[in-house]
Amino acid sequence: MSAHAEELVRVDGLVKTFAVRNAWGRKTGTVQAVDGIDLTIRRGETLALVGESGSGKSTLGRCILQMEEPTAGTVTYDGVDLTALPRAERAAHHRSMQVIFQDPFSSLNPHRTALQNVLEPLLVLAPGDDVRERAVAALAAVGIEGDAVHRRPRAFSGGQRQRIVIARAIAVRPGFVVCDEPLSALDMSIQAQVTDLLLQLQRDLDLTYLFITHDLSVVREIATRTAVMNRGRIVELGPTAEVFASPQHAYTRHLLDAALTADPVRARARLERISARPDPVGLEPEGSALVEVSPGHLVLR
Repeated sequence: MSAHAEELVRVDGLVKTFAVRNAWGRKTGTVQAVDGIDLTIRRGETLALVGESGSGKSTLGRCILQMEEPTAGTVTYDGVDLTALPRAERAAHHRSMQVIFQDPFSSLNPHRTALQNVLEPLLVLAPGDDVRERAVAALAAVGIEGDAVHRRPRAFSGGQRQRIVIARAIAVRPGFVVCDEPLSALDMSIQAQVTDLLLQLQRDLDLTYLFITHDLSVVREIATRTAVMNRGRIVELGPTAEVFASPQHAYTRHLLDAALTADPVRARARLERISARPDPVGLEPEGSALVEVSPGHLVLR
């Protein structure tokens, strides 16, 4: 993909702070989950957002979707500043921005069939005389067909439930989908099937993904570019192959070293690096700005 491809999502100076309250509900402090993020996502690409638990990945995704109100900064989608719109006017953009959550079972209404679960957002966001046909087509696109569409979630496996969640997201024909740890609740063989499905749907429907995950092996397969997030800040951003082959920030190297590998040579080298650096020195997101170290490869310095 060209480095000058059209941007679909733009985030400028995004900050999200949460209040900390005691048992009596009194505010005792604040936690800054997202700390001044600048980011663009290009139309048609998959941008992976990686980092350890608590790094702020999911909060950033929710702020982009306007599921969380940013404390400061702006989110622009397809040229429209969503943060400047009254909340009632943002609803017009919800059809174009969808989300796939981590847990497919809790994402679905257990008392409704697969078809009813997919119909629900269509009736709200894209009503029309053909909503049933579109819901059936979306389920067929993810491999749920025939009498299966009339079964409730408990009748499906975890991988099949996640396919229903994906069908619900694509049924309204979005342009942008936030995939928030969509594979972590699935076993390895099913992860590969769902990954292939997401890639196929991206090609067929011209989707743009923000893929939030801690699984670096999946990132290698699916992501065009990768952003590494630590304690609310992006510390490295660049083409996925380059970030993996030549990580420039200490935290990125820490993540790569922590990832397991079946290659004995790489595993031995990984253990040597970890033993040589027993203390997590240099992993704090220090620096004032992302600096370009090679074309399209930025590091916090």
